[in-house]
Amino acid sequence: MKPWTLVFALVAASCSTGPIGPVGLAGTTWRLVEFRSSDDRIGVVKPESSAVYTMTLSRDGNAAMQLNCNHAAGRWSAAAAGQESGAFGFGPLAMTRAFCVPPSLDGQIARDAQYVRSYLLRDGRLYLSMMADGGIYVWEPLAP
Repeated sequence: MKPWTLVFALVAASCSTGPIGPVGLAGTTWRLVEFRSSDDRIGVVKPESSAVYTMTLSRDGNAAMQLNCNHAAGRWSAAAAGQESGAFGFGPLAMTRAFCVPPSLDGQIARDAQYVRSYLLRDGRLYLSMMADGGIYVWEPLAP
């Protein structure tokens, strides 16, 4: 077992549990497609490789992310408002702090996770929207 795996397991176990949310999200793994900023100066940002940005939303409410050369873990929850959308939130994320070769979205994603407020499932993709038009993270399913 890698040392960071044990740390994340301990952090996740210490977090409070609550309702997880829609069955369509629980037990799924996603890879980052792009970040859509509402700021025209930033626009759409695509990772150089979506293979190094993944997110697993476990059925038990744990979230695990590979963020380029770093890993993050914490809690997630969602409440459906319809068949395709609803409220979404991450709890605090514990993250390794290795230096990833630029350009890297690891720090941005970890920082922005606390501002995610809603989700939309459309055309096989997961759109996680941040509060106050902060932007949208677009994810696609990762085959098991």
